[in-house]
Amino acid sequence: MSGDHGDHVAVGAITRELPEAVDIYDTTLRDGSQQEGLSLTVDDKLRVAEQLDHLGVQFIEGGWPGANPKDAEFFRRAAAGDLHLHTATLVAFGSTRKAHTAADKDPVLQNLLDARTTAVCLVAKSAEWHVTETLRTTLSEAIDMVADSVALLRSHGRRVFLDAEHFFDGYRENPRFSLDIIRAAEDAGAEVAILCDTNGGTLPGDAERIVGAVRDKYGIQLGCHFHNDAGCAVANSLAAVRQGCTQVQGCINGYGERTGNADLCATVPNLTLKMGIRTIGRDRLERITPVAHHIAELVNIAPDPHQPYVGQSAFAHKAGLHTSAIARAPQAYEHVAPDAVGNGTRFVVSEMSGRSTVDLKARQLGLSLDGAGLTEVLDNLKELEHRGYHFEVADGSLELLMRAATGWKQTFFRLESLRVITEQREDGSFLTEATIKVHVADERVLATAEGNGPVNALDAALRKAIGSKYPELSHLHLTDYKVRVLDTAKGTGAVTRVLIDSTDGERTWTTIGVSENIIEASWEALEDSLVFGLLQGSPDSQDEGVSAP
Repeated sequence: MSGDHGDHVAVGAITRELPEAVDIYDTTLRDGSQQEGLSLTVDDKLRVAEQLDHLGVQFIEGGWPGANPKDAEFFRRAAAGDLHLHTATLVAFGSTRKAHTAADKDPVLQNLLDARTTAVCLVAKSAEWHVTETLRTTLSEAIDMVADSVALLRSHGRRVFLDAEHFFDGYRENPRFSLDIIRAAEDAGAEVAILCDTNGGTLPGDAERIVGAVRDKYGIQLGCHFHNDAGCAVANSLAAVRQGCTQVQGCINGYGERTGNADLCATVPNLTLKMGIRTIGRDRLERITPVAHHIAELVNIAPDPHQPYVGQSAFAHKAGLHTSAIARAPQAYEHVAPDAVGNGTRFVVSEMSGRSTVDLKARQLGLSLDGAGLTEVLDNLKELEHRGYHFEVADGSLELLMRAATGWKQTFFRLESLRVITEQREDGSFLTEATIKVHVADERVLATAEGNGPVNALDAALRKAIGSKYPELSHLHLTDYKVRVLDTAKGTGAVTRVLIDSTDGERTWTTIGVSENIIEASWEALEDSLVFGLLQGSPDSQDEGVSAP
């Protein structure tokens, strides 16, 4: 595809010009929150909405007012001023009136009005089977339900979007009825008709064909809402835009029930950078990676490192051939400039790395490695990864390894000995106690601490021993602890790999330890974690912790 929005798209005998702009409609707070394992408090929803507004989406679907106390409180607080949106319009979601019920007496429509949003999205069945079997009413009544509901909301000054549920499946079954639903919404004053692939099974060719057929029959704006059950939600969204859709619905990070919705983190950059269509604005596109990660933290779901555009590995290069080429011409192995979406190039160092990869990584860290230093790092990497280390995921330990090749040694503290005791008490509870002897400057310090496990006890004992010397440790926190058994055939005598994630509130890092003794592996990862954190701390601490070659 060309990047000029004046391109023409041909489908059969139809030639259509791509839209100049597309509105982005995020439904994370409603459809996205139906994902298994994702649960948002009202405060979470307010914070996610603020992040989406910061990104620049045009519409934020807040939820279904009246469906549950949480959504009712969200819209109440939003109306009371607890939510300040600068670029986005808040949308309330709900259904058309019930069958054989007057629109002005319908409680769902009244809740939508009470939400006090300027825009409302109404869901309506647009597949014959769902009308007759799920709603258990007639097709003519279903059409009237749409017309009456849209008309009521329009009479109260609301902008109305119609979500035509199961549209693609319904169109294949009975296109006349599905199109009658769209016509009823248009005639009653709806602004946009959203064609929804509720079951997520539509393929891009069908999506483009069906959207094109609808586009030729009506003047109402079209939107699209694709689920990802067939892995085609993003591709289907792009196909729908090629046929004239001017509103694209989806979720940040692709959240949603079952396999999720169209991932806006891929859809938006594709529309903007690949198809030349205005979405959130190029000046805001660089916010998409930090916003995606921020929202992932808010919903407490670890970001997918392999996610297109915004994943940590989206622009990571491991093979030496790739990295040497990127050093000369980044576009050789990167389809867009990483900073366009707020991401960055990463050079992953492993046993597969060549000298150019290690050299690039060193320069990225501000380190100067001569030929002997590069050889030392490569030899160490190959030997350590053969023993089970995995430096691709342990950026903190990797940097310490590379610093050591320059002659650097950490002198924050020196371990003399450590001991960990786990005791089971008469009541069945376990107590773990760690004793550590370290040298800090010219002082020998002994400290003992209890914990809920050996790593927690060691961490507490070390902090107790050196905390008065390095008060910045109070800002360093361990956020995750992972153990993997590498050679399961050896049972309890197997080599284990320990990864520890840490943060100082601004940056995060991972350190690694490997040993047949899980305490030894844990200590190695813990020691690297705190040393790396101190190294990133105050200049005074860095000076004390670094010895020149």
